[in-house]
Amino acid sequence: MTQPISVPAEVTLPELTFRGILLGAIITVIFTASNVFLGLKVGLTFSSAIPAAVISMSVLRLFKDANILENNMVQTQASAAGTLSSIIFILPALVMMGHWQGFPFWQTLGICAAGGMLGVMFTIPLRHVMVVQSDLPYPEGVAAAEILRVGSAERAQDEAADTGRAPAKVETGMGDIVAGGVVAAAVSFAASGLRVLGDSVSGWFALGGAVFRLPMGFSLALLGAGYLIGIVAGLAMLTGLIISWGIAVPILTAMGDIPAGTSLAKYATGLWASQVRFIGAGVIGVGAIWTLATLFMPMARGVKASFAALTKAGAARAGRAPRTERDLSAGWISAVTLVLVAVLVVTFQVFLSGAPLSPAGIWKLVAYAVLFAFVFGFLVAAACGYMAGLVGSSTSPISGVGIVAIVLVSLLMLALGGELLGAQNGVQMAIALSIFSTSAVVAVASISNDNLQDLKTGWLVGATPWRQQVALLIGCVAGAAVISPVLELLYNAYGFADAMPREGMDPAQALSAPQATLMLAIARGIFTHQLNWTMILIGMAVGVGLIVVDEIMKRTCRVARIPVLAVGIGIYLPPTVAAPIVVGAVLAWLLERALRRRAAAAGKPYEQFADAANRRGVLIASGLIVGESLVGVLMAGIIGAAGTEAPLAIAGAGFEHTASFLGLAVFVAVAILFWRRVMKLA
Repeated sequence: MTQPISVPAEVTLPELTFRGILLGAIITVIFTASNVFLGLKVGLTFSSAIPAAVISMSVLRLFKDANILENNMVQTQASAAGTLSSIIFILPALVMMGHWQGFPFWQTLGICAAGGMLGVMFTIPLRHVMVVQSDLPYPEGVAAAEILRVGSAERAQDEAADTGRAPAKVETGMGDIVAGGVVAAAVSFAASGLRVLGDSVSGWFALGGAVFRLPMGFSLALLGAGYLIGIVAGLAMLTGLIISWGIAVPILTAMGDIPAGTSLAKYATGLWASQVRFIGAGVIGVGAIWTLATLFMPMARGVKASFAALTKAGAARAGRAPRTERDLSAGWISAVTLVLVAVLVVTFQVFLSGAPLSPAGIWKLVAYAVLFAFVFGFLVAAACGYMAGLVGSSTSPISGVGIVAIVLVSLLMLALGGELLGAQNGVQMAIALSIFSTSAVVAVASISNDNLQDLKTGWLVGATPWRQQVALLIGCVAGAAVISPVLELLYNAYGFADAMPREGMDPAQALSAPQATLMLAIARGIFTHQLNWTMILIGMAVGVGLIVVDEIMKRTCRVARIPVLAVGIGIYLPPTVAAPIVVGAVLAWLLERALRRRAAAAGKPYEQFADAANRRGVLIASGLIVGESLVGVLMAGIIGAAGTEAPLAIAGAGFEHTASFLGLAVFVAVAILFWRRVMKLA
């Protein structure tokens, strides 16, 4: 295998610099806030490696001594912090169940930072086998490396221009991120702030007793998210939409009678929320288990080979190996891991300090929780690292891993937490402890999911692995410090599903936090023996059927796979959230077809012909996500300061119908502009 390194091993350049760490921290705040808002709203997060790389290049090019390795460290730190925001898949459940009234800073920081940093430690031994020797594609890692190389080439051209020798300049792409961000921010402000644009529209109709819904949301962030996940995952989510609103809801509504005085929309939505979403939970659970099962053997081989390589790496630690092969030493890994375990012990002890138990009982539960987080977290780290290399960080099933973890830890608490379960309010505390333990696992999984992707980027550009691993640790701490304040701000401004901080708040504006809602429902159902097993089992049967169809298609037709997890998410997400994601995926597919036709007409290979256009599409989509998400966070601050739901609204309730059609028109116009801007480079 050829090692495509931009900076040779014998060349040493500044990498982990103070200005780079500071810039990475600033970008961390932006992308963590964006990802937290997006995740709470729709249950999805996006990989921040590519936009972070572009922003880093655009800023550091102002310094004459900046280089590609320093840029790489900035994007490493920022992408790790942005990825840690996946903790919102589980942590808000503690507020939803009433155990927390907000998000305690030190407990949130402890569980996020310690879990994330353990994710870094667990994946360091995997780097050599899964990054250097592996043929895994690592899509975001390779793309980020290419962007860094383009930026480095442009810098060289700028320097050559000073001597009059420069050819035509190459764009970094910062303008595309800014353009997407400004458009999305303006539209989002008009919709959520001024209330002159609608954010969704739905058509309801009944055939016999069956109720159907044709939904459409107008979120530009979701349009961008759909573009990034691609047509395969998009069609899988469309399949989930059809299963939920084209099959399950119509069947359930046909089997019952609409209560007097209840609208079609309220009746059907209630059945979807209380019944159909558990079908999605069953599909997600089967998909997660199947994914982990299929990866178990290659994961085990990778772990074994990596530790074998680690034990032989004494020469590397002594400095006799090339710079590009030096990881953190086994001694440092062990020492940092022990410190992180100690942090987890203290964090869990503080969390359980109010439990109705003896000190010995509390310490016993702390030991159970920390041991579970450590052992299961290690297994998940290897699996998620492999999955990220295979399908990318953005489409790796972190929420599915969380479902498996919440089930296992809940069963563990049922088996071993007899003293707690027998105490007053003990069941409530056991549910809370299960959720908190799962939060540690999700933090480990999310960072493991991102770590190897970043190390792939570093390997391609010639970074020093141990310095990059330090940058990842710094990113975890920076991201963990941001998460609690952002969650507190958003919760107080919008509230969560079934958990509003104040009376009189508009539930339509609440953030759905779909995964956290699901995790809480599963944990409660296990401890109270009231889980909706009928719908979950139906979902599991649907998941098994999809897996069988997928395997048959893979062996016979060799067509695109069916991501079972994406189908489950399509069933589980609100339909006005899933629909624009599908539109974004279809837009990406149509653009790819158009670019392939132009490449064929020009007689050029598609990859070479469409590289610039595809890169522009990714950056515009990332800008759409960041722009809308930051306005959501900004509006949260304004709403919190004003103490009213719509302090900037200039349109009244009678304008809602017109606003919906205006929102649709703007959504279509932006999609058309997106198309035209991408196709300009073809």
